[in-house]
Amino acid sequence: MERRALVGKIEASFRSFGFVPIDTPVLEYAEILLGKGGGETEKQIYRFTDHGGRDVALRFDLTVPFARFLAEHGPELPLPFKRYHIAKVWRGENTQRGRYREFTQCDFDIVGSDSPAADFEILLLIRNTLEAIGAGNVTIRLNHRGLFNRFLEQIHCRESSVDILRIVDKLAKTGREATLQSLSDLAGRDAAERLLDYIEVRGSFEDTLDRITEAAGGACPESERLASIRRFMIDAGCGDRFVLDPSITRGLDYYTGVVYESFLNEIPEIGSVCSGGRYDDLAGLYSREKLSGVGSSIGLDRLIAAMESLGRLRGQDSYALAAVACVNEARGGSYQALAGEIRKQGIPCEVFPEAKKLVRQFVMAEKKGIPWVIIPGEKPLTDPLTLREIAERRDFEALSLEKLIGIIQGTNP
Repeated sequence: MERRALVGKIEASFRSFGFVPIDTPVLEYAEILLGKGGGETEKQIYRFTDHGGRDVALRFDLTVPFARFLAEHGPELPLPFKRYHIAKVWRGENTQRGRYREFTQCDFDIVGSDSPAADFEILLLIRNTLEAIGAGNVTIRLNHRGLFNRFLEQIHCRESSVDILRIVDKLAKTGREATLQSLSDLAGRDAAERLLDYIEVRGSFEDTLDRITEAAGGACPESERLASIRRFMIDAGCGDRFVLDPSITRGLDYYTGVVYESFLNEIPEIGSVCSGGRYDDLAGLYSREKLSGVGSSIGLDRLIAAMESLGRLRGQDSYALAAVACVNEARGGSYQALAGEIRKQGIPCEVFPEAKKLVRQFVMAEKKGIPWVIIPGEKPLTDPLTLREIAERRDFEALSLEKLIGIIQGTNP
């Protein structure tokens, strides 16, 4: 139930920004998926031959299937198109806390706009969604792959960019010394030290931007985009939640612009709970029209593991806000009629089926997280009703149905 409640809050946040839901097939032809994730992800794809002799694979993320969705439905869609997709994906990983072979991603993307305003909207939606679900103190770290590539040109390592990006992407996991050794083996000691100096976070957002812009050869469209996004943050009054971190590179090959990862400050060791970036070349992989895109994905299972560790998931076994107690089992039809009237007012209401002692029904309501129990009379639809507030252990007696509904909805004292 906690999982469903969390997904409901995430969906509500996505919808509040105007994002609409889509769905894509679980199975794809292997050629659709292979080569698009790149490197290690490609090795983790579950691939097999089905009964029809077709070479198929399970989707490893929701972004590549989205690209094919756009190729198929692009002419029908108003651009920019804002979508979200919450569904399972599969990867052949070594399982650990928050990382599984079957897991759920919550993706959200804006396609058809290359504006830095779209980049910022995704960042703002990350912030608002994590705040809406009560994730606690969050830091969102961002960088620009294009600016990093310009720096690689300055140190004559551009041809090794894919391998360098993947090494840097694992910095937090492997540590500085192991990263330095891997980079030295690939590009030489001097280049490796310059790389580590470049990706180090020092000073404010503005200080870091000035430093990496200079290291990358001076002002350029990529640095100006980061500056524009920073202005949006300040104007929106949320600049304190975002850090410019040159070590954020994202390991997937299809990212081409701004990239970002999100961390719960109270449990950083669990890794990023929401990551993404701009992928200007991905949406056009399966169509002639090139569509700019930017998006992100919440790893639901990792997020749940983190929030459980922090004690931020409240147990809940029922979606009902109220329950009708059973006083006489023969009146079950009347109890359902009463519950039906309550549901018409937007109050989820269940009916207890057995005429147990009222105190046992109150205990059951408490265990299920139901805050209100309605005790009906002989004629449930017409007799005065009693309303039990479970948390406070108090009764409201001789209520009309209208008055009872007002108390539950908080419109009557």
